[in-house]
Amino acid sequence: MPGGSKTSPALCAACGAALSYYLLFPLMRSGHIGVSVFLALAFVPVAVLCLSRVLASFPAAVGADRETARVLRALPASLTAFAAGLALGIGAGAGVSHGPVFGVPREAVTGVSGVLLDDPRPVSGGRAMATLSLRSALGAAGVRATATGELTVFFREENAERLREFGRGTEVFAEGRLQSTDRGYSFGADSLHVTAPAGSPDRFRTKLRLDLARRFADAPGEAAWGGLALALLLGVRDNLDSGLTTLYRNAGISYILALSGMHLAVIIALVSFLLKKPLGVRPAAIAGAVVIIAYCLIVGPLPSLYRSALMYVLGVLAVLGMLKRESLSVLSMAFVVQLVFAPQAGVSVSFVLSYLAMVGILVPGRSLGGLLRGRVPPFVLGPFALSVGAFVGTAGVVAWVFGDIRPVGIFAGLVVAPLTTVFMVGSMAWLAVDVVLPGLSPLLSRPLSLLYRAMEETARLAGFLPGVRVSPYLVLLFSLVLAVGLVLLDRRLRARRGRLEPFA
Repeated sequence: MPGGSKTSPALCAACGAALSYYLLFPLMRSGHIGVSVFLALAFVPVAVLCLSRVLASFPAAVGADRETARVLRALPASLTAFAAGLALGIGAGAGVSHGPVFGVPREAVTGVSGVLLDDPRPVSGGRAMATLSLRSALGAAGVRATATGELTVFFREENAERLREFGRGTEVFAEGRLQSTDRGYSFGADSLHVTAPAGSPDRFRTKLRLDLARRFADAPGEAAWGGLALALLLGVRDNLDSGLTTLYRNAGISYILALSGMHLAVIIALVSFLLKKPLGVRPAAIAGAVVIIAYCLIVGPLPSLYRSALMYVLGVLAVLGMLKRESLSVLSMAFVVQLVFAPQAGVSVSFVLSYLAMVGILVPGRSLGGLLRGRVPPFVLGPFALSVGAFVGTAGVVAWVFGDIRPVGIFAGLVVAPLTTVFMVGSMAWLAVDVVLPGLSPLLSRPLSLLYRAMEETARLAGFLPGVRVSPYLVLLFSLVLAVGLVLLDRRLRARRGRLEPFA
């Protein structure tokens, strides 16, 4: 892999954690394999570690091969990290909730109470949806029992508007009916009772989000751009045009609407621009970390956003000299940390796609950039390699979840992503002007409306090309072969350049 990260202990730990979390633990839970299989697998790195230590103690066995000696010296840390990752993945898998427990027969559940884990989100028909951390369940004849786990609750239209004023941390009681779905259970609420308000920090956060939502909704000019700005800046999709969401999905660029690294990069760039010169590199990096943490608290627990924030905070530690400056190692550490502290997030599609996209960018994407360097203008090569890498990394999962892949998104993203960056900066500038000098904010509304229309039309044109329906297994196999091929070709080209440089 590029950058010499093939022996990174962090990468080995992440591989071990992913293997046990996504494969070994589900097989153990389903009874397909026993604990003995896991113990035997965990013994393999220990046995190889012992063997490597024996070989390393006999230089004659290694000979004069420096590469072999280097690998043997690196094996102990790598194998230990891999074994630790296996254990962490099993522990994280055990922490994943596999359905709520109601304490009464499911068919008798007529009411649930709990705490909202996220902000209610609008769905079709004017209803609202939220995830509830269960505390109790109401059964037949008024029997109330302690309940645990998480449950998705759908609120009726007349309750949705009232629920908008309450956000994460609010305790509610709802009466209705329990519904069984392919993905588990959900609850259709006929009535809503707020039993306890959220704490002061959550109330402040909800008020801030509502104030910003109202401000963008009342923006002069076309209201559509305000909905998009709110979605890109805070992840609030209440006012986002559903037609635009469909266009982005058909164009293969729906990832642009999900808060992630690209959106954080815009905020970080602005913070660095404002603070780097007066404070210096390290203080500006620390200030940026504080801003990012506060931003994540305001937006809420989005797996892809937290991944980006974790990578930035770990990157700041690297700037301060506490960690090695290597992107793939930082990504691996972020994966392990997020999986350990938020194991439930690991089963979400956004979590998986976020990390796979970054792996694609850092491995096949970086290799493609190396192969085309000098042949393609830099301002085109960087975004193109990034877009191709993300597509290769996520194609298998996208085909599995959505049924098709949209290669046109590679090229549509080259146009829409830069426009989105300009749009986000313009939206933040509009917000600042609207707060300080509201009479001047209409001057920025027209350019933002034009940017919105340009992105919309680009997505519309790209969506005319149909998606490709193919077996997810074939897509995954092709992606792996392509990624390995790009890495090997890039390494061969690097080696060739290294041999030619002395004669240049």
